[in-house]
Amino acid sequence: MNNFEFKNPTKIIFGKDSIEKLKNQIPEDAKVLMLYGGGSIKKNGIYDKVKTALANVDVTEFGGIPANPEYDILMNALKVIKEENITYLLAVGGGSVIDGTKFLSAAAVYDGDTPWDILINKVRTEKGMPFGTVLTLPATGSEMNSGAVITREETKEKLAMGGPGLFPQFSILDPSVITSIPQRQLANGITDAFTHVLEQYMTYPISALLQDRFAESIMQTLVEVAPKVLEDPTDFKAASNFMWSCTMALNGLIQQGVPTDWAIHMMGHELTALFGIDHARTLAVITPSHYKYNFESKKEKLAQYAERVWNVTEGSIDDKAYAAIEKTEAFFHQLGIDTKLSDYTDKYEGTAEEIEKRFEDRGWKLGEKQELLPADAKKIVTMAY
Repeated sequence: MNNFEFKNPTKIIFGKDSIEKLKNQIPEDAKVLMLYGGGSIKKNGIYDKVKTALANVDVTEFGGIPANPEYDILMNALKVIKEENITYLLAVGGGSVIDGTKFLSAAAVYDGDTPWDILINKVRTEKGMPFGTVLTLPATGSEMNSGAVITREETKEKLAMGGPGLFPQFSILDPSVITSIPQRQLANGITDAFTHVLEQYMTYPISALLQDRFAESIMQTLVEVAPKVLEDPTDFKAASNFMWSCTMALNGLIQQGVPTDWAIHMMGHELTALFGIDHARTLAVITPSHYKYNFESKKEKLAQYAERVWNVTEGSIDDKAYAAIEKTEAFFHQLGIDTKLSDYTDKYEGTAEEIEKRFEDRGWKLGEKQELLPADAKKIVTMAY
């Protein structure tokens, strides 16, 4: 196991009716900007619960943050922060709203020329404007980590940012919120969380026995509860395990002391930026091709994953590793997730070359060993057509 330092300061408030506890988490003298998405929280009752909990707090609202948090829209929110002298941010939404709030937390204290430089120059935010979250869609794990991904439609880019100053001070997780989530988004959430685990697990053995089993247990849980969540979102036991699995998948715990990959995400982000495909679905497009292309370097972990998560016990290491890829792709299909780029767009020709050029321009190398070059990304994306 590699050396590591681990600190996660986010307070988790988990359980039914936990939104009521929001009133005890934000200073009464705070000037709060409440951020949310397209307005579904006003239909499902979450908005009213939040407003009731904050009845004695000065709250300004900013809605309309899209599924991929758009830079220009967030810049409008930044103007509100400056004009209204906001001192505290509250994200009420899923990963996109929380990621957008993290960007605003950093941008509100940034003294550079333009906040987009935070993403272009990979600026680490050591201390941002304080914020908390009320999670409405389990998926990204953004409610308990310090990373974010922001989209800029003008340039067709989707870039990551982060830093120790971007952990939420608290996150409220009430599993009952999933009852109003469309099945497509539930399937996306399961896929997103599952792939987050794969990115931190599917590398090479490093004798991190506990970390491996943490990761495998999250994937086993997602596989077990996925049919129940999709069939009956009101099943509180299934919803609870689903929500907590999504949080645990990317709160930093399972990546301590181990090599991590993230190449799937880097390629997937480009597909979202270019075509507007749901983030989780771009991951499902790239995952099988990525593991097939890098089969030799990953086959030991693939075989272990096949045995422990999918109960594949027969055959050689190669046999098990191939079965692991097939089982993963079948799982995505069971969720209703297509796994080829051509399933989402008929304009896929030239995509691999465009992604190769972008990665070359940024000087990117990918993978757990930083050995995947832009030319390799081109081949992987082509395999995913």
